[in-house]
Amino acid sequence: MSACSRREFLKYAGVAGGALAVLERGQLLAAQKTRVALVMTDDRREGVKTSLTTLGINPVKNKDVLVKPNFNTADAYPGSTHNDTLVALVKELWGMGAKSVSVGERSYPPTREVMDQKGIVPLLKNLNVKIIDFDTLAEKDWVPVKPENSHWKDGFRVARPILESECLVSTCCLKTHQYGGVFTMSLKLHVGCVPTSRHGYQYMRELHTSPHQRKMIAEINAPFKPAIILLDGIEAFVDGGPMVGKRAKAGVFLASTDRVATDSLGVAILKSLGSNQAIMKPKIFEQEQIARAVELGLGVVSASEIEMVTPDEKSREFRDRVMEIVKQG
Repeated sequence: MSACSRREFLKYAGVAGGALAVLERGQLLAAQKTRVALVMTDDRREGVKTSLTTLGINPVKNKDVLVKPNFNTADAYPGSTHNDTLVALVKELWGMGAKSVSVGERSYPPTREVMDQKGIVPLLKNLNVKIIDFDTLAEKDWVPVKPENSHWKDGFRVARPILESECLVSTCCLKTHQYGGVFTMSLKLHVGCVPTSRHGYQYMRELHTSPHQRKMIAEINAPFKPAIILLDGIEAFVDGGPMVGKRAKAGVFLASTDRVATDSLGVAILKSLGSNQAIMKPKIFEQEQIARAVELGLGVVSASEIEMVTPDEKSREFRDRVMEIVKQG
């Protein structure tokens, strides 16, 4: 592992300091709520466009945008990001005035093989999108991060394009995770920013054999912050996952700037569909991924900080059901 420069260490280490703000924020809940757009639809193009429009922000204008999809494997959606969703998202980013658009990923099998199996490479090239295969990064471009009070034995490394992205947009699926993560949405998505054994140390083995796996997932997210998070929940895995599982139709898109808000609402939607006991039994903000992310200051601290915005009556009715589940836990 290459040595981390003092500048990089100061920039990326000590990320757990964000937790110091949690108590103050908890005492000032009324200050400002975090918006999450919820759109009921079975149409991916409409879901992408309407959820971003409903969210009502444009952090991508005149920016170099990096999109992080869910390409852990090439399994069919929701085992991985649907090609139609990614294409619709890229088109929308161009329409919002992005200066450039890239897609960056590290898959469990070789990344290029996954992209080829999904048939996404020619689609992205036709959209003038640069593909960044994290497998091909030089050693110096896997930046060591050693947060205080981390559950990782010696910290972890993060792909430099993620850390130095001018505008990061993350798009995830809605699903359970049978190998210890419990669920895989916006927080778990970013495990793909850490290398596999193809770059030396067995980070994924450490993660998946640790009793602290869910906390470690949250900790990966501390050194960076997506400008937009898009969740495609047209279908979900309510059991099994992340590659294959028991399917249920949800017919929903979420858009937000907050990973904790996104995942807490995603868990609530899984509860509404009827999921496994690891989802149904614990209270949402007591899920270890979410609780640790709150400790690190990565997002909202409770349901009372979330404002869900919708474009139509159908979406409002489902929003009310979801919010009631979140409030009840």
